[in-house]
Amino acid sequence: MIGTIRKHSALLWWSIIPITILSFVWFMGSGPGLSGGGRASSGHGTIYGQPVTAQDFQQAQHEFFIFYWTRYGQWPDKDASLDRAAFDRETYKRLLLSRKAAQLDIHVSDEALATAASEFLRSINRNGQAVPMQKFVEQVLAPEGLTVADLQHFLRDDLAIQQMIQTLGLAGALVTPQEAGLLYDRENREFSAQAVFFAASNYTAQVTVTPAAVAQFYTNNMAAYREPDRVQVNYVFYNVTNYLAASKAEWEKTNFSEYVDAVYQEHQSEFADAKTPDEAKAKIRDLLIRNRALDDARQQANGFATALFAIDPVKPENFANLAAKDKLTIRTTAPFSENYGPEEFNAPAAFNKAAFELTADVPFAGPIIAADGIYIISLAKQLPSAIPPLEQIRSRVTADFKDQATMALAQRAGTNYYNALTVQMTAGKTFAQAAIASGQQPVLLPPFSLSTSDLPELENRATINQLKQAAFTTDPGHISKFVPTSEGGFILFVQQLLPVDEAKKNAALPQFMAQVRRSRQSEAFNVWLQTEANRELTDTPLFKQANAGAAPQP
Repeated sequence: MIGTIRKHSALLWWSIIPITILSFVWFMGSGPGLSGGGRASSGHGTIYGQPVTAQDFQQAQHEFFIFYWTRYGQWPDKDASLDRAAFDRETYKRLLLSRKAAQLDIHVSDEALATAASEFLRSINRNGQAVPMQKFVEQVLAPEGLTVADLQHFLRDDLAIQQMIQTLGLAGALVTPQEAGLLYDRENREFSAQAVFFAASNYTAQVTVTPAAVAQFYTNNMAAYREPDRVQVNYVFYNVTNYLAASKAEWEKTNFSEYVDAVYQEHQSEFADAKTPDEAKAKIRDLLIRNRALDDARQQANGFATALFAIDPVKPENFANLAAKDKLTIRTTAPFSENYGPEEFNAPAAFNKAAFELTADVPFAGPIIAADGIYIISLAKQLPSAIPPLEQIRSRVTADFKDQATMALAQRAGTNYYNALTVQMTAGKTFAQAAIASGQQPVLLPPFSLSTSDLPELENRATINQLKQAAFTTDPGHISKFVPTSEGGFILFVQQLLPVDEAKKNAALPQFMAQVRRSRQSEAFNVWLQTEANRELTDTPLFKQANAGAAPQP
């Protein structure tokens, strides 16, 4: 055993958030990724000699979704740069780490888990107060089909992984004060610099747009306009708002006020954002009414779905016929891709996944639970990947043509100016003199270093990383080469390197050294993880598919 966080059963996770059970029990069991029970499944391979079940894989994928959201503020299935292979790779990585923690007998106590949950809910609120758990579930997790149980698994596994990083990456923590001092100087020594910027927007008047030029541009860039596979679905929607009045009436037949008071007394800490007890109780009252309304909507949707799936033979028109019989309104989405979902409403990930699994043989799906109601869907049309004709997207192509043309002009001007500037500075002119003589406006930038995270004076003309890269690779007293950017480009003149503030350095060095050690620990841990993954994940489908090439990176 390399480490244990004490385990106690007295403080259970559900004691922290029992109100969530009342409010979101119907979200349990749905979510992004694969579904299935705990049966051993050879389809997911083995890790450390043990089979990966469908349930194991699904849980790890849910954890990856939450991990990604905490790091990047969006769900991975909404990131067009991530594909299925990336999802699976990260899922298997979490599975491996979870099983390694179990092998090493790393345990996370319920007390540690409760503390982590509290800190997590505080960390996602700008004012430093904890976000109420029910609000986090309702607004963040539930629309993606994720649950409190998924968050629990994520936090528990993350605590175990952090302990593994500290232990397995221990060798990386060996950093001397002298080495830390040199690293501090490198990252915090400031550059004094000037720049000349070339904005593409300044060259718009020089671009001539003709039908022939736009057509040629379209022909040369057709692949960029390819639409992904899309689907169009019909749906009926059981809106929770239609059931609120009935729910409220049912609650009023009970000792509702006394029940709300009792819930508040037991869980008032979860409503820290409420200004008064009455405001907190109003939120509890609304929550309970909404929960019952959602349950009523779900029951009616279940009745429709049961009748729909019972009709034999299965035909697409069954959906419309049954909806008409039940006097339900059918709506149709515009075509949408799996990554982005319908544009008419914010669909949960389960909606998009179900829509793309519809076929002529299985044209219906649902009920699909969302935060604001229940969906049942029917296949309307499948649109395979295709390139739209020019006339259909002419305005878009024309705008792209203009953007590329102005960018080319700006970057050509910047490259030519670099050559002229080099000659003039060699002849003895200063950077500013040469710029003004050429009709350019030099910009004096405030001092910045490699640790600078933002520089408002850039005004979106370049990224801070582009600026730092140019400065770090240019000797003081010299100019950088022309640096292309998304807005045009720039040339940087590094005037000098400013001396480090020794008093500030001495005050910051202890914390800086701790950060370096943590970073080195993570690097050492990642080396271990790479080796472990290359050995232990060879029996998984993802890695078997990569047999012909290099082993995938974890």
